[in-house]
Amino acid sequence: MLLRHLRSIMTSEVAKKVPIPARGVDYRGKVVLAPMVRSGELPSRLLALHYGADLVWGPETVDHSLIGTTRRVNPDTGMIEWTRMPSNSLKSQGKKPVPPPKESVIYRLDPNREAGRLIFQLGTSDPERAVAAARLVAADVAGIDVNAGCPKPFSTTGGMGAALLRTPDRLCAILRALVAAVGTAGAEAGEAPEFPVGVSVKIRLLETPAETEALVRLLVATGITGLTVHCRTTPMRPRERAIRGQLRMVAGVCREAGVACLMNGDVEDRDQAVRLAAEFGADGAMIATAAERNPSCFRSARDGGLAGWREVTERYLALAAEVGNKWGNTKFLLGHLVPGKEPAFRNLTHAKCYAEACEILGFPALADAARDVDERLGLLPSGAEAAGKGKGKGKAGNNSTALAAGGRMAEARSSASQPRKNISERGVAAQQAPAAVALQM
Repeated sequence: MLLRHLRSIMTSEVAKKVPIPARGVDYRGKVVLAPMVRSGELPSRLLALHYGADLVWGPETVDHSLIGTTRRVNPDTGMIEWTRMPSNSLKSQGKKPVPPPKESVIYRLDPNREAGRLIFQLGTSDPERAVAAARLVAADVAGIDVNAGCPKPFSTTGGMGAALLRTPDRLCAILRALVAAVGTAGAEAGEAPEFPVGVSVKIRLLETPAETEALVRLLVATGITGLTVHCRTTPMRPRERAIRGQLRMVAGVCREAGVACLMNGDVEDRDQAVRLAAEFGADGAMIATAAERNPSCFRSARDGGLAGWREVTERYLALAAEVGNKWGNTKFLLGHLVPGKEPAFRNLTHAKCYAEACEILGFPALADAARDVDERLGLLPSGAEAAGKGKGKGKAGNNSTALAAGGRMAEARSSASQPRKNISERGVAAQQAPAAVALQM
């Protein structure tokens, strides 16, 4: 239906189209994953692609955090990562030995499964920094998208995100600089960028249609290939319903300039995305919250529709372990994928590693992969180490968490089922210990 809608537009009027750079991608006819902090990390994007997302946006990455990173291929996973040493790694802790600092992974992508389908969203408020950051990733992504719509303080601080809507001249300067550096303008000037990709922007509605139209007309004149409009104003919260009264106008202005227009806001699944795009004249749609709950929303009803939570969760956990995703982020997403009414939901809040999550959720096929990633990430000691540390200490040797991390699930269950001493019994032991120490002295 969406493709028929696009063909009808192109045949009913002279279609203008901004050229798509050689390594870029056209947003037209696409249903895509929205940029979401925490919910847009690599395993979430791979899961969305598996279930049919046409393109995926990564989480907003601030230019300051990317500049100064080192690009590497992770030898364990094959993923491309941009890493840096933490800023507090050189702080002294007096005479206490400081453990060697670990590199922080600022951004991670899959060079195969995301090839040609990943859009890097950049948080910036300065043209020069934007260009410096974009050049670091342009060779590995299909587009650079400027965040000019996020209303949260971590984004608006320093004039980024939705704050750019109040400084349109600065926003336009950023877009023109990016187009010149990594887009098509450099080619026209005889200075073709080494890795030409499209540049786009994501905005929110302004207070009046006239203000929104004036802003959009400025933006589409900068050379961008795509514009996404979140159908809420900056003060609006996600619980407030999206307002689409200005969407048709925004899509029309974009079409006049030959710029693809995506809509965002309360889009629940692929089928609805196609209907809404056709109704309001948009070129495609972006799904956010619904994809956070169940990424199989990208699959049309004809192709199977929404998958059950166990299927989705097991596939997500497998992908997260495969790419070495940070456990804290994996646990956060599991909290969205597992329904709150399920007994496993509450138990997951106590999970400290992948092995425990697999045990709680009942995914034995993932046990080996979970143990491997736990060891790589240093989440908990291996089974042998846990047993060694437990000798002579009683508690550690029988710790069910350590046993589970070491792959000794049966022993973990047995240990967890052992009756605990009552308070009075524990108190007697505690009172006897000081006396023994006193005698030794």
